[in-house]
Amino acid sequence: SNFRKLGFDERGVSGMATKRLARQLGLIRRKSTAPANGNLGRSKSKQLFDYLIVIDFESTCWNDGKRHRSQEIIEFPAVLLNTSTGEIESEFHAYVQPQEHPVLSEFCMELTGIKQDQVDEGVPLKICLSQFCKWIQKIQQEKKIIFATGISDISTSEVNLCAFVTWSDWDLGVCLEYECKRKQLLKPVFLNSWIDLRVTYKVKAKDGGHIFYNRKPKGLSGALEEVGIKFLGREHFGLDDSRNTALLAWKMIRDGCLMKITRSLNTVSGVLSLFCHFKLWK
Repeated sequence: SNFRKLGFDERGVSGMATKRLARQLGLIRRKSTAPANGNLGRSKSKQLFDYLIVIDFESTCWNDGKRHRSQEIIEFPAVLLNTSTGEIESEFHAYVQPQEHPVLSEFCMELTGIKQDQVDEGVPLKICLSQFCKWIQKIQQEKKIIFATGISDISTSEVNLCAFVTWSDWDLGVCLEYECKRKQLLKPVFLNSWIDLRVTYKVKAKDGGHIFYNRKPKGLSGALEEVGIKFLGREHFGLDDSRNTALLAWKMIRDGCLMKITRSLNTVSGVLSLFCHFKLWK
Protein backbone atom coordinates (compact mmCIF):
# COMPACT_ATOMS: atom_id res chain seq x y z
CA SER A 1 0.00 0.00 0.00
CA ASN A 2 2.90 2.33 0.72
CA PHE A 3 4.31 1.72 -2.75
CA ARG A 4 0.90 2.38 -4.33
CA LYS A 5 0.66 5.72 -2.49
CA LEU A 6 3.85 6.79 -4.25
CA GLY A 7 2.64 5.54 -7.61
CA PHE A 8 4.72 2.36 -7.48
CA ASP A 9 3.60 -1.10 -8.51
CA GLU A 10 4.99 -3.49 -5.90
CA ARG A 11 4.36 -6.59 -7.98
CA GLY A 12 7.60 -8.14 -9.07
CA VAL A 13 9.80 -5.72 -7.14
CA SER A 14 12.61 -7.85 -5.78
CA GLY A 15 14.31 -7.35 -2.44
CA MET A 16 17.43 -6.07 -4.19
CA ALA A 17 15.52 -3.50 -6.26
CA THR A 18 13.62 -2.43 -3.15
CA LYS A 19 16.81 -1.95 -1.19
CA ARG A 20 18.37 0.08 -3.98
CA LEU A 21 15.28 2.25 -4.13
CA ALA A 22 15.63 2.85 -0.39
CA ARG A 23 19.20 3.98 -0.90
CA GLN A 24 18.08 6.30 -3.70
CA LEU A 25 15.58 8.00 -1.45
CA GLY A 26 18.19 8.42 1.26
CA LEU A 27 16.59 5.93 3.64
CA ILE A 28 19.60 3.63 3.65
CA ARG A 29 23.16 4.93 3.43
CA ARG A 30 26.12 3.23 1.95
CA LYS A 31 29.57 3.63 3.41
CA SER A 32 31.61 5.99 1.29
CA THR A 33 34.86 4.91 -0.26
CA ALA A 34 38.14 6.77 -0.42
CA PRO A 35 38.26 9.42 -3.15
CA ALA A 36 39.68 8.46 -6.49
CA ASN A 37 42.95 9.97 -7.66
CA GLY A 38 41.19 12.08 -10.27
CA ASN A 39 42.62 10.22 -13.25
CA LEU A 40 40.48 9.26 -16.19
CA GLY A 41 38.94 5.81 -16.16
CA ARG A 42 36.28 4.05 -14.15
CA SER A 43 34.86 5.47 -10.97
CA LYS A 44 36.31 3.99 -7.79
CA SER A 45 33.46 5.26 -5.60
CA LYS A 46 30.21 3.40 -5.00
CA GLN A 47 27.32 5.44 -6.34
CA LEU A 48 23.61 5.29 -5.59
CA PHE A 49 22.89 5.95 -9.24
CA ASP A 50 24.21 4.00 -12.19
CA TYR A 51 23.25 6.76 -14.60
CA LEU A 52 22.70 10.51 -14.42
CA ILE A 53 20.69 12.55 -16.92
CA VAL A 54 21.98 16.11 -17.06
CA ILE A 55 19.57 18.86 -18.15
CA ASP A 56 20.27 22.55 -18.79
CA PHE A 57 17.45 24.54 -20.39
CA GLU A 58 17.78 27.83 -22.21
CA SER A 59 14.79 30.16 -22.04
CA THR A 60 13.50 33.48 -23.30
CA CYS A 61 15.21 36.35 -21.49
CA TRP A 62 15.52 40.13 -21.56
CA ASN A 63 17.97 42.74 -20.36
CA ASP A 64 15.55 45.53 -19.49
CA GLY A 65 15.91 45.33 -15.72
CA LYS A 66 12.43 43.88 -15.27
CA ARG A 67 11.63 40.51 -13.73
CA HIS A 68 9.80 38.43 -16.30
CA ARG A 69 7.85 35.58 -14.73
CA SER A 70 6.80 34.06 -18.02
CA GLN A 71 10.11 32.72 -19.30
CA GLU A 72 9.67 29.94 -21.84
CA ILE A 73 12.04 27.11 -22.68
CA ILE A 74 13.60 27.53 -26.11
CA GLU A 75 16.22 24.77 -25.94
CA PHE A 76 15.67 21.38 -24.29
CA PRO A 77 18.87 19.28 -24.02
CA ALA A 78 19.68 16.18 -21.98
CA VAL A 79 22.74 13.92 -21.80
CA LEU A 80 22.98 10.43 -20.26
CA LEU A 81 26.11 9.92 -18.14
CA ASN A 82 27.33 6.49 -17.06
CA THR A 83 28.62 6.98 -13.49
CA SER A 84 30.89 3.95 -13.74
CA THR A 85 32.76 4.88 -16.93
CA GLY A 86 32.16 8.63 -17.29
CA GLU A 87 30.91 8.16 -20.83
CA ILE A 88 27.98 10.10 -22.28
CA GLU A 89 26.00 7.26 -23.82
CA SER A 90 23.04 9.12 -25.30
CA GLU A 91 21.79 12.66 -25.93
CA PHE A 92 18.48 14.41 -26.53
CA HIS A 93 18.18 17.88 -28.06
CA ALA A 94 15.31 19.99 -29.33
CA TYR A 95 14.58 23.64 -30.02
CA VAL A 96 11.29 24.75 -28.51
CA GLN A 97 8.91 27.29 -30.02
CA PRO A 98 7.93 29.98 -27.48
CA GLN A 99 4.26 30.93 -27.67
CA GLU A 100 3.81 33.64 -25.04
CA HIS A 101 6.78 35.65 -26.34
CA PRO A 102 7.43 34.22 -29.82
CA VAL A 103 9.98 36.88 -30.83
CA LEU A 104 13.37 36.48 -29.11
CA SER A 105 15.06 39.55 -27.72
CA GLU A 106 18.42 40.63 -29.11
CA PHE A 107 19.88 40.03 -25.66
CA CYS A 108 18.57 36.45 -25.65
CA MET A 109 20.00 35.65 -29.07
CA GLU A 110 23.39 37.13 -28.19
CA LEU A 111 23.54 35.31 -24.85
CA THR A 112 22.50 31.86 -26.07
CA GLY A 113 23.52 31.93 -29.72
CA ILE A 114 20.03 30.66 -30.57
CA LYS A 115 18.52 32.31 -33.64
CA GLN A 116 14.91 33.27 -34.31
CA ASP A 117 14.54 30.84 -37.20
CA GLN A 118 15.70 27.95 -34.98
CA VAL A 119 12.88 28.46 -32.49
CA ASP A 120 10.41 29.24 -35.29
CA GLU A 121 11.19 25.79 -36.71
CA GLY A 122 11.09 24.22 -33.25
CA VAL A 123 8.17 22.42 -31.61
CA PRO A 124 5.79 23.60 -28.85
CA LEU A 125 6.77 22.49 -25.35
CA LYS A 126 3.93 19.95 -25.26
CA ILE A 127 5.33 18.12 -28.28
CA CYS A 128 8.89 18.48 -27.01
CA LEU A 129 7.93 16.79 -23.72
CA SER A 130 6.35 13.97 -25.70
CA GLN A 131 9.54 13.54 -27.74
CA PHE A 132 11.62 13.65 -24.58
CA CYS A 133 9.49 10.94 -22.97
CA LYS A 134 9.99 8.73 -26.02
CA TRP A 135 13.76 9.20 -25.67
CA ILE A 136 13.48 8.32 -21.96
CA GLN A 137 11.48 5.18 -22.79
CA LYS A 138 14.10 4.16 -25.35
CA ILE A 139 17.05 4.46 -22.96
CA GLN A 140 15.03 2.79 -20.20
CA GLN A 141 14.59 -0.24 -22.40
CA GLU A 142 18.18 -0.24 -23.66
CA LYS A 143 19.89 0.43 -20.31
CA LYS A 144 17.28 -1.10 -17.94
CA ILE A 145 16.91 2.25 -16.20
CA ILE A 146 14.43 3.08 -13.45
CA PHE A 147 13.74 6.32 -11.58
CA ALA A 148 12.55 6.97 -8.03
CA THR A 149 8.96 7.20 -9.24
CA GLY A 150 6.90 5.36 -11.80
CA ILE A 151 8.40 1.96 -11.07
CA SER A 152 6.25 -0.84 -12.44
CA ASP A 153 6.52 -4.32 -13.85
CA ILE A 154 10.05 -4.92 -12.59
CA SER A 155 10.71 -8.60 -13.13
CA THR A 156 14.42 -8.64 -12.32
CA SER A 157 16.85 -7.05 -9.91
CA GLU A 158 19.16 -6.32 -12.82
CA VAL A 159 18.08 -2.69 -13.11
CA ASN A 160 20.03 0.57 -13.14
CA LEU A 161 18.98 3.49 -10.97
CA CYS A 162 19.01 6.91 -12.61
CA ALA A 163 18.62 10.50 -11.39
CA PHE A 164 18.43 13.89 -13.06
CA VAL A 165 21.12 16.50 -12.54
CA THR A 166 20.93 20.27 -13.00
CA TRP A 167 23.15 23.22 -12.20
CA SER A 168 20.85 24.94 -9.62
CA ASP A 169 17.16 24.28 -9.00
CA TRP A 170 16.04 26.75 -11.65
CA ASP A 171 15.64 24.36 -14.60
CA LEU A 172 13.24 21.83 -13.06
CA GLY A 173 12.09 23.66 -9.92
CA VAL A 174 11.20 26.98 -11.55
CA CYS A 175 11.38 27.17 -15.34
CA LEU A 176 9.71 23.90 -16.38
CA GLU A 177 7.46 23.76 -13.32
CA TYR A 178 5.81 27.14 -13.85
CA GLU A 179 5.66 26.98 -17.64
CA CYS A 180 3.80 23.66 -17.41
CA LYS A 181 1.41 25.16 -14.85
CA ARG A 182 0.76 28.25 -16.96
CA LYS A 183 0.13 26.20 -20.10
CA GLN A 184 -1.68 23.40 -18.25
CA LEU A 185 0.75 20.79 -19.50
CA LEU A 186 1.22 17.43 -17.84
CA LYS A 187 4.79 17.27 -16.60
CA PRO A 188 6.41 13.81 -16.35
CA VAL A 189 6.53 12.76 -12.69
CA PHE A 190 10.12 11.53 -13.00
CA LEU A 191 11.16 15.18 -13.38
CA ASN A 192 10.02 15.95 -9.82
CA SER A 193 13.32 14.94 -8.19
CA TRP A 194 16.87 15.89 -9.05
CA ILE A 195 20.42 16.55 -7.92
CA ASP A 196 21.45 20.21 -7.78
CA LEU A 197 25.13 19.92 -8.66
CA ARG A 198 25.82 23.50 -7.59
CA VAL A 199 24.62 22.72 -4.06
CA THR A 200 26.57 19.45 -4.05
CA TYR A 201 29.68 21.32 -5.14
CA LYS A 202 29.30 24.10 -2.57
CA VAL A 203 28.64 22.22 0.67
CA LYS A 204 30.79 19.93 2.77
CA ALA A 205 30.12 16.27 2.09
CA LYS A 206 29.02 14.36 5.19
CA ASP A 207 30.30 10.99 3.99
CA GLY A 208 33.91 10.32 4.88
CA GLY A 209 34.59 13.95 5.76
CA HIS A 210 35.59 14.88 2.20
CA ILE A 211 34.85 18.39 1.00
CA PHE A 212 33.23 18.97 -2.42
CA TYR A 213 34.43 21.61 -2.65
CA ASN A 214 33.20 23.90 0.12
CA ARG A 215 33.38 27.09 -1.90
CA LYS A 216 31.04 29.16 -4.02
CA PRO A 217 31.90 28.86 -7.71
CA LYS A 218 31.49 31.66 -10.23
CA GLY A 219 28.99 29.77 -12.35
CA LEU A 220 29.47 26.45 -14.09
CA SER A 221 32.54 27.59 -16.01
CA GLY A 222 34.07 28.86 -12.77
CA ALA A 223 33.51 25.52 -11.07
CA LEU A 224 35.10 23.69 -14.00
CA GLU A 225 38.08 26.03 -13.94
CA GLU A 226 38.55 25.44 -10.21
CA VAL A 227 38.89 21.70 -10.73
CA GLY A 228 41.14 22.04 -13.78
CA ILE A 229 38.64 21.39 -16.57
CA LYS A 230 38.33 23.66 -19.60
CA PHE A 231 34.78 24.52 -20.68
CA LEU A 232 34.12 22.91 -24.06
CA GLY A 233 31.87 24.68 -26.56
CA ARG A 234 29.78 27.79 -26.02
CA GLU A 235 28.50 28.94 -22.64
CA HIS A 236 24.71 29.37 -22.37
CA PHE A 237 24.14 26.94 -25.22
CA GLY A 238 22.07 24.29 -23.47
CA LEU A 239 23.60 21.18 -25.00
CA ASP A 240 27.16 22.38 -24.36
CA ASP A 241 26.21 23.40 -20.80
CA SER A 242 24.72 19.93 -20.23
CA ARG A 243 27.84 18.18 -21.53
CA ASN A 244 30.10 20.33 -19.36
CA THR A 245 27.91 19.78 -16.29
CA ALA A 246 28.29 16.05 -16.94
CA LEU A 247 32.09 16.52 -17.08
CA LEU A 248 32.00 18.24 -13.69
CA ALA A 249 29.77 15.54 -12.19
CA TRP A 250 32.17 12.86 -13.44
CA LYS A 251 35.15 14.72 -11.97
CA MET A 252 33.38 14.94 -8.60
CA ILE A 253 32.49 11.24 -8.73
CA ARG A 254 36.13 10.35 -9.42
CA ASP A 255 37.11 12.47 -6.42
CA GLY A 256 34.81 10.34 -4.25
CA CYS A 257 31.67 12.48 -4.12
CA LEU A 258 28.46 10.49 -3.53
CA MET A 259 25.67 11.92 -5.68
CA LYS A 260 22.37 12.25 -3.80
CA ILE A 261 18.96 13.75 -4.54
CA THR A 262 18.94 17.32 -3.20
CA ARG A 263 15.45 18.46 -4.19
CA SER A 264 12.07 16.76 -4.65
CA LEU A 265 8.63 18.15 -5.51
CA ASN A 266 6.96 14.90 -4.49
CA THR A 267 4.57 14.91 -1.53
CA VAL A 268 6.07 14.66 1.94
CA SER A 269 3.35 12.24 3.06
CA GLY A 270 4.30 9.75 0.36
CA VAL A 271 7.97 9.81 1.36
CA LEU A 272 7.05 9.40 5.02
CA SER A 273 4.87 6.40 4.16
CA LEU A 274 7.77 4.79 2.32
CA PHE A 275 10.08 5.56 5.26
CA CYS A 276 7.69 3.80 7.64
CA HIS A 277 7.61 0.83 5.26
CA PHE A 278 11.37 0.49 5.37
CA LYS A 279 11.52 0.87 9.15
CA LEU A 280 9.27 -2.18 9.35
CA TRP A 281 11.09 -3.96 6.55
CA LYS A 282 14.48 -3.61 8.26
